Amino acid sequence: MLFSLRPEYTHDPFLQELVERLRDYLDGELAAYEREHALTPETPLTRALLEPVWRRSHELGFYGIHLPPELGGRGLTYTQLAALKEEVTASGRVLGHSVLGEMGGPLRVGDILAAATPHQLERYFLPVVRGDRACCFSLTETDAGSDVRAMRTTAVRDGDGYLLNGHKVFSSAGPVADFAIVIARMDGTEKTFSAFLVDLDSPGCQVLDGATPMSGEHIESDIVLKDCRVPVVNLLGQEGDGLLLGLGRVNVNRLLHCPSVLGMARRALELTLDRVRHRTVGGAPLADLQSIQHKLADMATFYYAARAMTYAALAALDTGTVPRLEAFMCKLNVAETAFRILDEAVQIHGKEGLTQGNEVEYLFRKVRMFRVLTGTSEIQRNGIAKLLLRESDPGAAAR
Repeated sequence: MLFSLRPEYTHDPFLQELVERLRDYLDGELAAYEREHALTPETPLTRALLEPVWRRSHELGFYGIHLPPELGGRGLTYTQLAALKEEVTASGRVLGHSVLGEMGGPLRVGDILAAATPHQLERYFLPVVRGDRACCFSLTETDAGSDVRAMRTTAVRDGDGYLLNGHKVFSSAGPVADFAIVIARMDGTEKTFSAFLVDLDSPGCQVLDGATPMSGEHIESDIVLKDCRVPVVNLLGQEGDGLLLGLGRVNVNRLLHCPSVLGMARRALELTLDRVRHRTVGGAPLADLQSIQHKLADMATFYYAARAMTYAALAALDTGTVPRLEAFMCKLNVAETAFRILDEAVQIHGKEGLTQGNEVEYLFRKVRMFRVLTGTSEIQRNGIAKLLLRESDPGAAAR
């Protein structure tokens, strides 16, 4: 994998064609749509704004493209999907999250589709794939983030259904979703968790404005459940499968989030290169200063190294290997590397890099969040150390 700020995939003609078409859409039609509506990352998102993008992306074959053909997709490998995710964020498009289906779409659902019954597919998930419905994922609570087993949301069997009670936070895409995938602890147990499909207009379910993250995006909701009745047919998998479904999704996403963050780092590097070529100091461009050249060299090298290790892990995932140790390492390194790159980008942009409305300033805030989201850098280090110690201990498997 050679270094490039505009990667080519000549070894994979199918992927190369997809990337070229995706770039055309992002830089052309979608960019024009965003200009028409004067969109910024802080613009509150509505269904009226997003549905045309969902449906147009579906028409072009991008929405849910990772899914198997029987579900309307192209059956992409993880590596191919990662390349598309990187292109989306590298484009700088505000609505890029709605092109492949991350904002309430098929990518938000993730591998949970495999656990869905025919009824659940027909009523909930296939409409999501078509861009007709949207969903959110509700796992996190105020005191249950990295330690998800501390969740207090409960489910109790009640006749032909369940009653759910609890308060979920950081439900991304909640403001535009029709239903949520809710993980709850079975009442009266400590370690049994289940997953439910909850219609957000159900009695006893209230969707509240969530906290605004430091990125300024209005994409989060709180979901409050008070004796919210959910029919038995809305149980995903079996009772007790909740954390398997929820954390299995998180484990895959840990690696699949990395290309998106790499795309943001790549965008920052491109913006910085443009800045130093055109910003003059003392009658000469910033690019002539050796101190600036060294910063650029480090930024590009760090990006290349993080990207190479990420795609190596994705290639292993495509062979059927589960790169658990490598996924922790990639999440840690990509998060810290992207933050370092953005920090230098802000420094080089000077006052402009500190000004709200500047893209580099926004990217800095957005990338900073990734050192916490999907498991903090400290959690990644815990996972790395635990697996290292286990793998280096010959007697660990017998214990």
